[in-house]
Amino acid sequence: MKVVVCVKQVAQLDEDFELRDDGRDVDPDCVEWDLNEWDAFALEAAVRLGESAAEAEIVVVTVGDDEAEERLRACLAKGADRAVRVWDGGLVDADVMLVARLLAAVVEREAPDLVLCGVQSSDGVSGATGVAMAGFLGLPRVAVVTGIDYDASARTATVERELEGGLVERLRVRTPALLTVQTGINEPRYASRRAIKQAREKPLEELTPADLGLDAEAVARTVASRVTAMDHPPKGDAAELIEGGPDEVAARILAIVEERVG
Repeated sequence: MKVVVCVKQVAQLDEDFELRDDGRDVDPDCVEWDLNEWDAFALEAAVRLGESAAEAEIVVVTVGDDEAEERLRACLAKGADRAVRVWDGGLVDADVMLVARLLAAVVEREAPDLVLCGVQSSDGVSGATGVAMAGFLGLPRVAVVTGIDYDASARTATVERELEGGLVERLRVRTPALLTVQTGINEPRYASRRAIKQAREKPLEELTPADLGLDAEAVARTVASRVTAMDHPPKGDAAELIEGGPDEVAARILAIVEERVG
């Protein structure tokens, strides 16, 4: 079996940060980078599926600049067999739809049995990448997956997915299919020092959109949105600590409501 895991490098903001000169993003000198939490669970799910199979290959894919290579190497150290990074200078402001299209192009080339993504990213929090990928690829999709059992002989996956109200839905999906994985599905492993060293020898392929058959015009057509400006949220009034007995507190709350609502 072959599993493609789509991962993302996410920004962890410092307490004090500055915006870029163009005002459209955070200054990269003010952030630290890490692997998206949801993607770590998706990777662990893929590695466990590979360990239970007679023969398997786990491929991690990302859209990101040179900084993202360190995150891919970390995925290789945790059990992935090889990695693919897609980038060129024109992707600096790539939106969700373009990232999904680029990832889908890699998936088309790899032709895996399963595609795993995190449910969402901790920075964008849109939850749209996996949905858009499934649309581009024409694959069946199951979201918020909390359990996966793959049957290679039947080419099906039996999955559990989280529903509102604490309900769990269990269903079987024909593969190839795309699953977006929820946190808590497993416990992601730590890489040993030996595995980290071995990861440096595993293949990491670097591609451009052109390598995937997407020219500048095709890339431009895929973009659905652009950030025009980013700013700090306006500061409101300071919080008020209400002290006193129950009657005094209730009276003050009533007064605040009347002041604000009328």
